[in-house]
Amino acid sequence: MVGFADSFWSGDYAGGLGVLFGKLQQGVIENQQVLTIARMRADAEEMYARKLGDVIPTTDRMTGGFAKDDGASLRKAYEGVRGEMEAAAKSHKNIASNISELVIIPFSRWCEAHESRVQNSQDDLQARLKAHDKQSEYVRKLRSAYFNKCRQLEDLEEENKLAFQSPEKQDISSPRSVQTPTIKLPEAQESEDEEYLEIGDETYDLEQVKKILTHMINTIKLGEAKVPILGVYQNVSTGADITEYIQRHMGATSVSYAERIGQDLITHGFLRLIGNVGSTFANSSRMNYQWRSKAFKITGIPEKKRRLDRVSSIGSTTGNPDSPIVGSMGEILSTTLNSQWNPLNNQHSNETPGDRLRRESMEADERYKASVRRLDELRCQLEEKMIDHFKFMERCELDRLKAIKAVILDFSGAISNAIPSLQSTVDNMMLYQETIQPLGDLRYLLENYRTGAFVPRVQVYDNYYNHVDEQTFGVDLEARARADRKRVPIIITTILTFLDQHYPDLEGDEARRGIWLVDVPLAATHHLRNIINTGKAIPREVLERYEIPIVASALKLYLLELPDSLVSSQIYEIIKTIYSSADSSTSAETRISVLQNTLGQLRLANIASLDAITTHFTRLIELTSADEAYVSALATNLSPCILRPRTDNSLTMHEKHAYRLIRDLFAHKEAIFGELKRASALSHTPSGGNASNAARMRAISTDESNRRANMEARNRAIASKSRNSSPAPHANGARNHRRDRSSDPPTTRFPIHASPSTSEPRRGAVRASLEVPPENGSSVTTKTSSSIPEHSSTISEATTPSTGYTADANSIASAPSEDTNGTFAEKRDSSGRSSRFLPRKTGRQGSMGFNRMSGGPNARDSMGSEGEYRGVQLSDKPMDD
Repeated sequence: MVGFADSFWSGDYAGGLGVLFGKLQQGVIENQQVLTIARMRADAEEMYARKLGDVIPTTDRMTGGFAKDDGASLRKAYEGVRGEMEAAAKSHKNIASNISELVIIPFSRWCEAHESRVQNSQDDLQARLKAHDKQSEYVRKLRSAYFNKCRQLEDLEEENKLAFQSPEKQDISSPRSVQTPTIKLPEAQESEDEEYLEIGDETYDLEQVKKILTHMINTIKLGEAKVPILGVYQNVSTGADITEYIQRHMGATSVSYAERIGQDLITHGFLRLIGNVGSTFANSSRMNYQWRSKAFKITGIPEKKRRLDRVSSIGSTTGNPDSPIVGSMGEILSTTLNSQWNPLNNQHSNETPGDRLRRESMEADERYKASVRRLDELRCQLEEKMIDHFKFMERCELDRLKAIKAVILDFSGAISNAIPSLQSTVDNMMLYQETIQPLGDLRYLLENYRTGAFVPRVQVYDNYYNHVDEQTFGVDLEARARADRKRVPIIITTILTFLDQHYPDLEGDEARRGIWLVDVPLAATHHLRNIINTGKAIPREVLERYEIPIVASALKLYLLELPDSLVSSQIYEIIKTIYSSADSSTSAETRISVLQNTLGQLRLANIASLDAITTHFTRLIELTSADEAYVSALATNLSPCILRPRTDNSLTMHEKHAYRLIRDLFAHKEAIFGELKRASALSHTPSGGNASNAARMRAISTDESNRRANMEARNRAIASKSRNSSPAPHANGARNHRRDRSSDPPTTRFPIHASPSTSEPRRGAVRASLEVPPENGSSVTTKTSSSIPEHSSTISEATTPSTGYTADANSIASAPSEDTNGTFAEKRDSSGRSSRFLPRKTGRQGSMGFNRMSGGPNARDSMGSEGEYRGVQLSDKPMDD
């Protein structure tokens, strides 16, 4: 049964926690309602017994009645009725006593303890969630500052290049006049008010800093310090007193750490050194530090200042060091020496604006990177605590339901033991308590109030240049595979290979199958994750130190932390339609055919990784002779790792489409992935290339890693390009066009994908497999030329065919294309712009129309008369009107 640990998760963590603790607080109120019923029934029984007890004294106070008639039969009847009244009073008093002792006292104590447990868990998780949200906001601010510094640096470098480029590069005969570029330095931004201050190893907000400073000023001894020539300073404390306070009240474990905290107080402007040159904090009774006005302004404590005396001349106060004139002059000189004029402390005296921006961008990058690591650490700790509290709260809620059941049983027993006449009422109450099902009520709570399964949201380090070299978890699958220069990310292949090698070490098939279903503590999985989350290959000895279930759990956590599921959420509705349709559910052949076409829309890395994982599990199921129950449990366990909806809601939480997809992948693996491999092979043959491009277009790349080089090349092309007013006649004597034709080399705005020429057919091996390529990373042998210029840039990912997923991101070499005149046109990364434009159809020579690009009926025009592959050539020429 699904528990609390996998039911109350949400994207911001607060939504699921709010729903859970709302229901738990509702349970606390329910406890009080049951307790109130017991108390009021006990009070009613006590009052009834007291009223019945008043019957006998009231009748005894009446004289002249049955007391005078000793032997009459009527008196015996009276005494019998009187005794029944007394017995009834005792019975009801016993009922009240039993209810109080068996129900009210023990259950009230348990309710208080239960409420305390719920409140403590809620306070702990709320505090951790608040710290996580605060750190997340801090990360966003540092990321914005880091990106702003990088943009300012790039803008300054571009302006310097345009401002100081040599005039020889410009064409004098160009009819267009080039305006002289102007340099605009970035405007100085006003520093924002610091919301967080870092003191020691801790980060405090302004409210916490106010409390700390208030307690320090009220606790540390403040006095006066007389400095020769300069005068007397107020509000002064020694370095030894400040260090002693820091060690006693701020948790400093060493003197060096206390001195570092004191140095941070000086840096933030709360203290200053007097009587010496510099601003160093030291644990010394001879070093005096004055509390500055900023500390008194934040705390609201009035600052103690010397009363101003009569103003006299400087000459008359030379012998009096207590003079206010001398004191004020000394304060001005001390402030000037310590803060404003200090050439020895200037560490960057000869720094240019570009060097300053470069240094500031590096410092901002380090701060941003460290804050992301801290946020990831807080997130992992929060998730670990949430799972621990979820499991604990689940036990508490189950105990509460059982306790209420026991209370009703004791309540009915307290009444049934005293009054047999209320047996029917007791029987009804016993029937009521029998109808209570704790597990059923717990299942009802989960089915009606769960907010989502455990899918962690990772805050990754977003590098400005799109590098993913320092992190593995939470990075896009294709970006990780491209960085690893593999079709399948290294972490997946490494863990699967490690498990294949260690399956024989386990005793029995039951142990081999059980490693994927065991409940591994999240803290152990996070411990392994923190070690291998480096963006590099995983050493084998690292995995050897952990148990096999922990390694398997790390792979599942990696798949859960992907930004999108392995089978993209974009096709979730298609998968839902496949399994919701009656025809597809009844016909396996039709369903598998539709699944093949649907999975063919995925990216190369996703398909290859899905094939590797499916192959591993089908081989495990086959070799261990797993039964239907295990396959069902395994598919249920892996379903959130393979396919997740874009947004989780009350409808998608109960859908089983991901489970059915995994069952079909296990049962029809060869049919599904075999067809995908054949389609991949056709995408690399001369006849299938264009059709594969039209079948599925790869998403537009947002890679800006070559943005700087592309911008420089574009500026050089704009500066050096010139257009002749009278072009040379066409070589083949073709008809003249009414517009001038350019004789320049084809430097088009958008990259041109040139096909192989007719005289040189395509060469190189065609790979039609999803297996991991060799270590050299080359998948297609490319013909090279010694005349290829060295400055050719890498082709953008958006301009490569994406349907054939056997092509690797690393196998696409950066090679310029040769045009009809024998010159090379440079292919630059235009950030995916070419994927948004269809090929331009020329006049009579348009050999590459829309139908050929889409694999239509005219696609056969690219084949020669004898079946030889001709290819298509594009040239940058004016359009025919």
